[in-house]
Amino acid sequence: MFVARRMLMLSVVILLMALLCPASANFTRTGNVSEHSFIHLSGYMDEMKIYQTNTGFSGQKLVVGTQGSGMVTRTQTAYVTDDEIYFNEWGVFDYRPYLVESSESDLRNALCAKNYAMGTVMSESYSDLTYLIKDTTIYQNDSVSVYQIGSHLRGTAKIGARVKDGPTGASVMTYGGTYIGDVMIREEIGVGDVFYLTCP
Repeated sequence: MFVARRMLMLSVVILLMALLCPASANFTRTGNVSEHSFIHLSGYMDEMKIYQTNTGFSGQKLVVGTQGSGMVTRTQTAYVTDDEIYFNEWGVFDYRPYLVESSESDLRNALCAKNYAMGTVMSESYSDLTYLIKDTTIYQNDSVSVYQIGSHLRGTAKIGARVKDGPTGASVMTYGGTYIGDVMIREEIGVGDVFYLTCP
């Protein structure tokens, strides 16, 4: 009886240590994350992207953001693995004042896709639209998530994404953006064992 209790206590201690100790930096579910984006905008934007290979004061971190009005033409490319981040941004930013036009349009469009096995989510929503031309392609299974958004619009677009290392793991990439005015945007995110999106 005493030995059984000691074994039970030892098992509980080992289980608690496994639950409380920080996870290894190696991605267990996500694999590699690749992201390419292109935006051409005449109006206003507020956007932020965060990439990391581990939580807390471990691993690599990168934060990039743009906010304000004007004419923007920009491309971004990012690759994240379990121990490194590659990022490239090219852009032309030309300040111009922009006043948000009030719109009586009730034309809206929205989409949200989640992959619980991989820990990924992508959402897009459009409102106050004068027009919208969009081409969205999504492929998901238990080991791959590929999201491709191509939209051309006049109005308001909100696009967001989050990639976690599995359903309960650390966030690898977080993205949120609001775009108002005349907007052309292409956003591609690939998650899996290989880089699914090649360089443009």
